[in-house]
Amino acid sequence: MKIAKTKNLERSQWLKLRQQGIGGSDAAAILGISRYKSPIDVWVEKTVSQPIEADSSEYTYWGNLLESVVADEFQRQTGLKIRRCNYLLQNTEYPFMLANIDREIIGQKSGLECKTTSEYNKNKWQDDEIPAEYILQCQHYMAVTGYESWWIAVLIGGNKFIYKQIQRDDELIQTLIKAEQDFWQNYVVPKIMPPVDGSTACTNILGQLYAQSNGNTIDLDAEAKTLLEQRQLLKASQEALTEKINEIDNIIKSKLGDNEVGMVDKYLVKWTNTVSNKLDSKLLKSQYPDVYQSCLKSSASRRFTVSVKAVKEAK
Repeated sequence: MKIAKTKNLERSQWLKLRQQGIGGSDAAAILGISRYKSPIDVWVEKTVSQPIEADSSEYTYWGNLLESVVADEFQRQTGLKIRRCNYLLQNTEYPFMLANIDREIIGQKSGLECKTTSEYNKNKWQDDEIPAEYILQCQHYMAVTGYESWWIAVLIGGNKFIYKQIQRDDELIQTLIKAEQDFWQNYVVPKIMPPVDGSTACTNILGQLYAQSNGNTIDLDAEAKTLLEQRQLLKASQEALTEKINEIDNIIKSKLGDNEVGMVDKYLVKWTNTVSNKLDSKLLKSQYPDVYQSCLKSSASRRFTVSVKAVKEAK
């Protein structure tokens, strides 16, 4: 069902529309298998009073710019006729499921998703492979539209073009519907944050929710003790891994010596000369105190630390 016309829609209005439900790019995040978003990312996007701007990275910019190029090349290579869908679509039975699709295939119950990716990701598209998050995205679109299949076309590294067809999987769609429904009803509607995870979004939202400490001390529970013990073990493993990586790096550096580049098999190693300019803040403060003070920028935040108390031995 079409619920809003998106052609010539103002950006602020479009962002507001996105908050009314779960889109195709949210599906993998809600199931916890997205490389780009976590469930908390989605929750923040849907619950904040001021809609969040979409990612403005160069990858996103060029992906949006090249969408038409990918669509036109798909049409040229396949002979299939396509058209834009200038509407936000909604599942009539599950109104929290929305879809903003790239293209429709004329004369078929099918659509087209256009992608661009770097050369580094080419292995993810070999043979019949398609990244899992994109399969879920297309199955979500089929759940909303009722279509029987979805095409996905991708431009890899700017010079390799491939396209593949994804057939409708009703069992997977039912799994998606259940997961998205639970997420929408249990977290988005009541504005209850999903279980915390290690994502940057989670770190940021906790910093916003509890921006100022009250200075009190509390006793933590048994679960916190178990988690802190796990943290200690992980930190020790992390330090050991970091030291081992540094050891390997130093061995390779010793092999390079005065040389800048080394190659072996698929590996390219560079040890290049760089010059960096750093501000001597102590010198600036001592010689130009007024300038130093005028350039200071204060910011408030909470610092999280964990220390281990020494246990006194019983006499």
